[in-house]
Amino acid sequence: MIKTSLSTICFILLPCCVFLSCRLNKNTSTAVEDAKKETVVKTQKLSIVQKLKESDHLPVAERIALYHKLKKEGPAVYDFENETELTLYGYASLWANKTTEAIEIFKLIAAEFPNSANAYDNLGEAYGKNGNKELSLANYKRSLELNPDNFNAEDQVERINYPDRIPLKPQEKFAKVYSAAAYRADLDQLGNTLLKVHPNALKFISKKAFWKTIEEKKALVTDNTTYGEFAWHCSEIIASVNCSHTDMGSFYAQNEMLPAALRFPLQTRWTDNRLYVIDPSANAGLKVKDEILSINGTAVAEIMPAIYRHISSQGFTQTSQKHVFNTWSSRMIPYALGFPASYNIVIKGVKDPVALNMPGKVKNLFEDPSVKGCPSKLCFEVLSHPQKTAILSIYSFNYYPWANLSVFKDFIDSSFKKIREGGVEYLIIDLRFNSGGSQQAGIHLLRYLVDKPFTYYSKADFKGKTEKIDGEEPTVPFENGFKGKLYYLIDGNGKSTTGHFMSLVKVLKLGTIIGEELGSNQFCSAGQTICRLKNTKLEYYVADNTHESTATSLPDETGILPDHYVTQSIDDYLNKVDAVKGFAIKLIEKQ
Repeated sequence: MIKTSLSTICFILLPCCVFLSCRLNKNTSTAVEDAKKETVVKTQKLSIVQKLKESDHLPVAERIALYHKLKKEGPAVYDFENETELTLYGYASLWANKTTEAIEIFKLIAAEFPNSANAYDNLGEAYGKNGNKELSLANYKRSLELNPDNFNAEDQVERINYPDRIPLKPQEKFAKVYSAAAYRADLDQLGNTLLKVHPNALKFISKKAFWKTIEEKKALVTDNTTYGEFAWHCSEIIASVNCSHTDMGSFYAQNEMLPAALRFPLQTRWTDNRLYVIDPSANAGLKVKDEILSINGTAVAEIMPAIYRHISSQGFTQTSQKHVFNTWSSRMIPYALGFPASYNIVIKGVKDPVALNMPGKVKNLFEDPSVKGCPSKLCFEVLSHPQKTAILSIYSFNYYPWANLSVFKDFIDSSFKKIREGGVEYLIIDLRFNSGGSQQAGIHLLRYLVDKPFTYYSKADFKGKTEKIDGEEPTVPFENGFKGKLYYLIDGNGKSTTGHFMSLVKVLKLGTIIGEELGSNQFCSAGQTICRLKNTKLEYYVADNTHESTATSLPDETGILPDHYVTQSIDDYLNKVDAVKGFAIKLIEKQ
């Protein structure tokens, strides 16, 4: 089941943006000439969705007719077994508000995969968006018949049948209490589901330690435990798997349900292993850059490791956890301290504790204001100084063959054309804030940077795979690739595909890497399956496939390490100095 409301966080997924129900398996002569024209060496079947996209200017009925024609004439040429890719093609139309078109595509999928509960679930959603409750209900019911555990279809059937029922608001859910028995049953379900769905659940933790954590949480819950407290327990269990694709949706849900009166009333930043005040809010006695040593009698040095245990990461990479905390610090601190009604802090250099005014109006920091970002996610700039230097900012690889890959390719192609025509000799590729996307985007960029054929994946395993995918066969570089010196800027935000890309940069020695430890590496338990606990209805996301680049000589436990470690200090942050980019420019100036 792919939910429209989840499209905004699709960028975190690899190799394609797929959200599935935990209990659903969500997962001619002309054609021959097309295959011969491929610049990438392949043995797998061609994508039928890519072929359909080439005809997107045609009415949907003609595209579906083309599908049937190609299936009849060239069943061995195109991949007609990839339900997921077709589903994403349908959702591209649905998300673009082409609802009638999406319905026809989903009808095709249901006809091609008649035993797929997911196909009918998606068709039910499309009919619902189109205002046809009767057909929406019928398709959700059919999905439930095929899979009685499809909780999304169950919810939608109830919503259609009982439209006057008002679901709990997030803050109402926060204070709700379930029985200790219900909590414990859900914790057992959580553990079993993680081990069942996640292909590498025990890669970074032993089975004994994993279940010990669950038993410890089961011992803590009582008949008075609130849902908010229970959710915090669950986040630690999920984070113990050490997989960036396995979490509770970052911290969005916990943030939404935390009452404003319980939020930590300061904006803080954790950097260089110190917690600084960056906005005192309503606390006039505090200053920007005050260092907090303890909160409510507990040392910050104890609080931070406890919070990190609840933040998902790839392996044992802490830079990614740092960025997550700095986004949600005013919300995570209350969870870690048991939701106190008041706060007092100890400031370095101040003898007596400072009582904080409650509540404070504190914003979440989704961006680092000290780094001048690229608003369009893809930016190219030729610098006036140093001469012959350009910066290519790639803040996302979230470009897919079934949707918008052409946008990425056009940008990269035009950028490298400008690089050639402008005589650029030094190229900075800024990958900070890039949380991943498609391997096709990463491969296309690499073809401008390498000077010999390369293979992107050493392993790509997922349910329903029948053919090799893009990246599993050698790829040839572009003849007009960049011949100058390369510099890469990275940070802990780098996830998923960014790890694969940078791992190949590292082992192929494609340039100088600057910044902090990347939030990912060559190994990735990817994709996501949406799961829900039976009693508390808590939803979470579990990686359901494995993708690993050919840079297998690198350690799986750490992120890609830079050649020059540079990070934003508190002074850089407050003075809006981009220390990482500045370091790269100084290196170029020395050339």
